[in-house]
Amino acid sequence: MFGNIGFPELLIILAIALLIFGPKKLPEVSKSIGRAVREFRRASDEIKDKIEQEIQASDFKDIKDELKKDISQDIYKEVPEEKEEKKDEEGQKIS
Repeated sequence: MFGNIGFPELLIILAIALLIFGPKKLPEVSKSIGRAVREFRRASDEIKDKIEQEIQASDFKDIKDELKKDISQDIYKEVPEEKEEKKDEEGQKIS
């Protein structure tokens, strides 16, 4: 998280926080900020996981539909079409 902030910048931020909140409130504020950041990370990870699951489900659905289509096309190619014979009421073949 602090990859772009160097040590001197971090010291300046801590000094300003110490001046604003004071020595008694600084640990309490730090804990609150830490909890908030942790909760934000957890929530964003959950959202990311849900999105990835939905993408995978969509991909699997597309693959399943393609397979169904391919299978049905193969079945129709392999089975010769039967001509329907016209029959009268008694079941005799009409030419």
